Amino acid sequence: MRNKTADHRNNPDTEPVVHTPPPTPRTQADKWAANMRAARQFHAREGSLRAVPRKAVVELSEPDRSQTAVRLGLFVDNCRRRADKLSAERRAELDALGMRW
Repeated sequence: MRNKTADHRNNPDTEPVVHTPPPTPRTQADKWAANMRAARQFHAREGSLRAVPRKAVVELSEPDRSQTAVRLGLFVDNCRRRADKLSAERRAELDALGMRW
């Protein structure tokens, strides 16, 4: 019986396995910053955050030219539900964008 592993490694038609490190987990501050970028983009387009649909998704362009989908509607809804737990600084950021509490 032939060794299949040896055949696989010696086959010129297969590509070598490239091990890439796992992505670095995003911190809460990183997530907040991305959500606020999306909120600012929505605010610039719509004028306020008063009428953000629950299912609204905003595509952000990253410096590496990739796209990040931010579920802005979910973020805004969660902020409204947890308003009493937000810091004064975060509430002020949202207030500046016309957040409806």
